[in-house]
Amino acid sequence: MSAPVVDVWGPVAPGARSSFPPAPEPHEEWPLPGGTAWVYYSPLNRRQLIRPVILSDGFSGGSSSLDQLWHGLEENGEFRFISELHATGRDVIILGYTDRTASITDNADTAIDCIRRAIAERVGRSKLVVGGFSMGGLVTRYALAKMEQDPSLPDHETSIHLSYDTPHQGAWFPVALQAFTHFATDEWGDSPTLGPVLRQFSGLLNSPAAKQMARWHIGKVGETPKPASERVAFLKALDGLGGWPRNLRKIGVANGVDTGTGNGVKPDATAVRCDGETLHDTWLKTQAQGDQQVARLQKTGGEPVYVRTSGLPDIDGAPGGLFTVPSPAGDTGSFGLAALLMTLLGNTVDPDVITTSCFIPAISAVAAGDINDPKALYRPITPAGSALDAFVCAGRNEGHTTMTEELGSWIVNEIVSTD
Repeated sequence: MSAPVVDVWGPVAPGARSSFPPAPEPHEEWPLPGGTAWVYYSPLNRRQLIRPVILSDGFSGGSSSLDQLWHGLEENGEFRFISELHATGRDVIILGYTDRTASITDNADTAIDCIRRAIAERVGRSKLVVGGFSMGGLVTRYALAKMEQDPSLPDHETSIHLSYDTPHQGAWFPVALQAFTHFATDEWGDSPTLGPVLRQFSGLLNSPAAKQMARWHIGKVGETPKPASERVAFLKALDGLGGWPRNLRKIGVANGVDTGTGNGVKPDATAVRCDGETLHDTWLKTQAQGDQQVARLQKTGGEPVYVRTSGLPDIDGAPGGLFTVPSPAGDTGSFGLAALLMTLLGNTVDPDVITTSCFIPAISAVAAGDINDPKALYRPITPAGSALDAFVCAGRNEGHTTMTEELGSWIVNEIVSTD
């Protein structure tokens, strides 16, 4: 599996890749409030910004890394997305953020500044293409809608908004995983060795961006899974802007299939279980419908804590983009990351871990239904059911924001077709 454009866990995950080969020196670098834009002119344009394509980074820990973004976009082993855009005369602007966990609305202001700079630097009158990967699609969606509705802002002069495996209808962080992370942080967050990792991981799940994206969130063990107040406020603000930018064409892709075929993860299955020095008979289960006990958490020598859910869909196995994290040891996914943390805490993990699960359901990525509806999750997706003007889904359920020829070439063709 090739490296994703956006690594969900980022530097927080133990064993994650710490560095990437250096990206080529950008032709221009634009410092922006809250971020940076790196400009790569098409060789056809003689270092002039003529046909700008802005590609926004998404959700992860810390600040954006140009080297990592370039690697996912261009050196992924499957499709050289930037080179293909350059070959059509498009200039690529990679947009990164100082804090990828910050509020979507805050980073949208950075995106607006990037759009304004691109318009000011552009030679000629060609319309912009603006979009992003993962949360970056939401950031730019909000930014463009705001530019249409706020009279103090200029026309965005954009013809296409593109989104790549973006959680338009919400993302799924397994409740069992959230609970284990917060439980481990409460118990061992002060440890000089693993404590910093646990605190960062728990903080990532409790960050403004994660709360806005997650369809169900818990801030600590014992809370009822539901949309965080930050998500409710974000959706209200987005709705106040009309929900979507309107004066352009909306296109998107999903790293999941449109056939309704799941990824093979069964509901109510034990995803990971451990026993050992610090944890006793601790396990996490995949999500099932109805009332369910999704986790048993017990510090060795302590009392067990049970985590229950009610009314959630069987979403871990739904078609969609999968959790991924590139590392020398392989993809630890979602429950696989919990298994790694359990091991680092001095415990023996049972074999046959269900390492990964759905992160962005396909119907969320192409805005084609409510991910709270178990039937909609597994129903074939049709163009009539999507809020997008055009979309394509992957031929298999693959890693979130994996760049493939199948999806990348479709986007390039859609952009060219607007000429």
